[in-house]
Amino acid sequence: MTVTRRSFLRTTAGSVAALVLSFYVPERARAAPDAETLHPMPNAFVRIGADESVTVQLARVEMGQGNWTGLAMLIAEELDCDWSKVRPEHAPAAPVYAHPLLNIQMTGGSSGMKYEFDRYRKVGATAREMLVRAAASRWNVSPAACRTENGVVLHGEDRLTYGELAADAMELTPAEEVALKEPRDWKLIGTRVRRLDTPEKITGKAQFGMDVSFPGLRTAVVLRPPAFGSRLVRFDAAAALRVPGVEKVVPTANGVAVVAAHFWAAKLGRDALHVEWTQPDGGGVDTVELLADFHAMARTPGAIAVEVGNVDAGVATAETRFEAEYEVPYLAHAPMEPLNCTVKIEGDRCEIWTGTQLQTLDQSAAANLLGTAPDKVVLHTPFLGGAFGRRGVFTSTFVSEAVLVAKAAGVPVKVVWTREDDIRGGYYRPAFVHRVQVGVGGRGAPVAWDHVLVGQSIFTGTPLEAVVVRNGIDGTSVEGVAGSPYLEGVPARRVSLHSPRTAIPVQPWRSVGHSHTAFAMESAIDELAHAAGRDPLEYRLELLRDHPRHASALLLAAEKAGWGTAPPQGRARGLAVHESFGTVVAEVAEVSIEEGRIRVHSVTCAVDCGTVVNPLAVEAQMQGSVAFGLTAALHGKLTIIDGKVQESNFHDFEILRMFEMPSVAVHVVPSNAEMGGIGEPAVPPVAPAVANAVFALTEQRLRSLPLRLA
Repeated sequence: MTVTRRSFLRTTAGSVAALVLSFYVPERARAAPDAETLHPMPNAFVRIGADESVTVQLARVEMGQGNWTGLAMLIAEELDCDWSKVRPEHAPAAPVYAHPLLNIQMTGGSSGMKYEFDRYRKVGATAREMLVRAAASRWNVSPAACRTENGVVLHGEDRLTYGELAADAMELTPAEEVALKEPRDWKLIGTRVRRLDTPEKITGKAQFGMDVSFPGLRTAVVLRPPAFGSRLVRFDAAAALRVPGVEKVVPTANGVAVVAAHFWAAKLGRDALHVEWTQPDGGGVDTVELLADFHAMARTPGAIAVEVGNVDAGVATAETRFEAEYEVPYLAHAPMEPLNCTVKIEGDRCEIWTGTQLQTLDQSAAANLLGTAPDKVVLHTPFLGGAFGRRGVFTSTFVSEAVLVAKAAGVPVKVVWTREDDIRGGYYRPAFVHRVQVGVGGRGAPVAWDHVLVGQSIFTGTPLEAVVVRNGIDGTSVEGVAGSPYLEGVPARRVSLHSPRTAIPVQPWRSVGHSHTAFAMESAIDELAHAAGRDPLEYRLELLRDHPRHASALLLAAEKAGWGTAPPQGRARGLAVHESFGTVVAEVAEVSIEEGRIRVHSVTCAVDCGTVVNPLAVEAQMQGSVAFGLTAALHGKLTIIDGKVQESNFHDFEILRMFEMPSVAVHVVPSNAEMGGIGEPAVPPVAPAVANAVFALTEQRLRSLPLRLA
C-alpha cells in the first residue's frame, strides 16, 4: 500500500486532535525505487496533543547515556515548546529507523546525537512552522507577523497554544525546507538540563526488560555449555521436573531451558538437571597459553593496515631503539541489569520485550527462526539497565535463544540470565597484545614506528563483517593506532594486525578498539618521553603541534590538574590524551600507593566534543566513563582455564567500589569542531593516565592490565 505524507499525518493521530509530524532518516540507496522509497514512512516524529503534551519518539535507545533527554532537547529547541510538557518514547523496531551509516536500527558507537543533531532539529522546526501557519490562518495575518514562545503562538495580544492549534496544523502540508536557529538564538541547547528519565528511575516507575510481566508469562533459565567449544550430548529432566513450580524442560540450540512459574523454581530446576556435554577440542582454550601465543605472534608481521616508508631500515639505523609489549585481558561488560528477553508467540506473529542495541538484527533473527516476516515481529524496547556493548550482539544470540525457548515451551517466556550466566556465558572485549618498536632520533622524536597488534576481530563472522572488515583488517582492532596523530609525522611507520580465531566469543565493549589501543599508544609515548628526559606534557605537545584539538585538551587538563606543580606528598601525576568517536579527551590522574595497591585520588578531564547539547550530560558521561575505565584499569580480568571462565560474579570479577572512586573534574574545551560522541571517549585515556602516574611515582612501568605493582 502506498502511504502518502498527508494520509500518514491524518491516520496516525487517530481520534485525538493532535499534530503528528514525521521525518525519516535516510537509508543507504536501495536496489530499485518502490513505494517505500518514494513515500518513506517515518522513523521519528513529534506528536503534539490537544492537552499540550509533546511526545518525541526516539530511534536511539536510552541505556544510561542520556539519549532520552538529549534527542528530545533538539526537537524542543526548534519547536520552541514548553520543556515540562515533553515526553520521550522509544520508537518501535522498523527498517526505516536504520542508522544512516550501518543501515540497521541500532544504538552504539557514541553516534546517536551526532547523526541526529540536524534531523531532530529539523522536525522541531517543521512542526513549529506548521503551528505558526495554522495560527496565522485563524487570525488572517502573515505567518511572519507571528512569533512563538514556550508552546504558544503570539501575535500582538492574541495567543494560541500548540494544543489548540494541533488539529488545524494537521491539515497543512509540511514545508519542504525550514530554517534552523542560529546557535546564538538557542535557549535550550547548551544549557544544563536534568535528565527526563531520572524521576522514573528514582521512583521505580521506569520499566526495564527484567520488569516485564503479564498474565500467563513464565520464567526460564538456561543451562549453557560449561566450556567454550562444548556441545550438548543428552540431558535427563526428571529431577528438574520434580521441583515445585517447574513446568517444562526444553532443549535450546546448545543448552537446556527450565521453564517455571517463577525465577527461583526455574533456577532450582536448572540446578537439578543431569546433563552430558562434549569436551572442547584440545581440552579447551586457556588464556595464559593463548596470550603467550599472542606474544609470539606479535613478533611476526601481520596484515598491513598502514605502511609508509622503510620501517625496518628506519628502526635499524636510528640513534636509539625502543621496544615494548603491552597486554590487555578479556573483559566482561557486566551491566547492572543482566540479560533478559521476553517472547510471546501467537501463530505467525511474535512480540518481544528486551533491552537491545540492535533492533533490526534481533527482529530479523526472530522472524527467521519462526519462518515469518520481520514486520510480524513486534519488538518493544524498554529502558536498558546498562549495556556497554553487551546488548549489541551482532548474531542476536540471546534474543534467538529466548525465541526458541518460547517456541518449544508453547507459552510466553521470559528468559533470565543470572549474573553468573552473563559473566561466564560470553560475549567479551577481546584480549590484545601490542608490540611496539620505535627508532628514536634527536630530542627523542620517533623516526620509525613498527606496531603489531594481535587480537580477535569482533566483526568477522557477523552481519556487519562486509562493512567493517577490509582486506583482512577489522578497522576496530587498529583504531587509535592506525590513525594516531602521533604517527602522522613519523617518516617511516607500519601498523599490522593478526586476528586469530578462538572459541571465545567477543563483541564491542565500551570504546571498542580504543579501549586497548589508547593504553598501548599513550604508554609508549610516555616511555619515549621519559627515555628522552623530556617532560611528558612538553613531549606530547611537540608531537601534536599540528593537532590543535589534542593540544588544547592536554593544556587545559594539565593546567586544571596543577601539572608542573608539586603534588601532595606521596603522590604523582600522569597524563594521557586520545581521540575516539570524533571527541578528544585528555586526562590527568593523581595517584598514590596504599598498602601495596594503587589508589587514584583524582582525575582531571578536558573534553573537546564539538557542540555541546547538554553540559550536564557531558559531565555525567565523563564521570561514568572514568569509573568504568578504572574498573578495567585496576581490576578487570577474565581467566579461562580448559575453556571455562573462572570468574562468576562481582566478588571475583571486581568493579570499582565507592571508596575507590576518585574526584573527577570535567572541563569542556570551547570548540567549533564537528560534533563527536560522549558516551565512550573518556574510557580509553584512564588506564594509561594511571599507569603513567604510577611510573612517575614508583619508576615501575606497568605494561599489562589490570595494573599490578611488582
